[in-house]
Amino acid sequence: MRLLNIVSSPRGAQSASIAVANAFLDAYLKTSASIEVDTLNVWDENLPDFDSQAIGAKYKGVSKEPMDEAESSIWMRIQSLVKRFQEADRIVVGVPMWNFGYPYKLKQLIDLVSQRNMLFTFDGDAYGPMLKIPRALVICVRGQSHDKGAGVMSPGFTFQADYIDFWLKFIGVKEVETLLVEHTWDAKAQETVEQGKAQAAAMAAHF
Repeated sequence: MRLLNIVSSPRGAQSASIAVANAFLDAYLKTSASIEVDTLNVWDENLPDFDSQAIGAKYKGVSKEPMDEAESSIWMRIQSLVKRFQEADRIVVGVPMWNFGYPYKLKQLIDLVSQRNMLFTFDGDAYGPMLKIPRALVICVRGQSHDKGAGVMSPGFTFQADYIDFWLKFIGVKEVETLLVEHTWDAKAQETVEQGKAQAAAMAAHF
């Protein structure tokens, strides 16, 4: 069993999303000795920019045209990242809310790996997923919440979770579980993070 653990917060030990994800992983590893965790920290991976060379490599890769040296190097890096998704049996993603969305480094990873005929197919009429992953856990951490005290209602507060849910199902995750941990930037922070860690650990039993 191989679990891909995607870390998208740069805050290390101060990160609520990392703390909750680690609580889940600690509990999950106790369920089986065969579980292997592959941690992909988007801040440590030195992800290539999705620039003109990467886009050029993308189009040439899809159409199977020859690439120059720079394009070939980027394409090989993209393939190595994609392989980590292809080898995964489960996925865990910790996602802090940044301006009602998610960290730009996470979007960079998504843009790099979401390649036609690698994580999804398109026949000119319809898209299809290429992965066969039974489930994923998305831990969405928010400094505030969508309640009246925040002053901002949906869809702003739902975009974070909705996009990641859509993307994971698009590439082939059958079931996406979302754990919301809110109020991590006010007086309730310690309490809500501890509650989130307890909830995450409990979810490990059936993951």
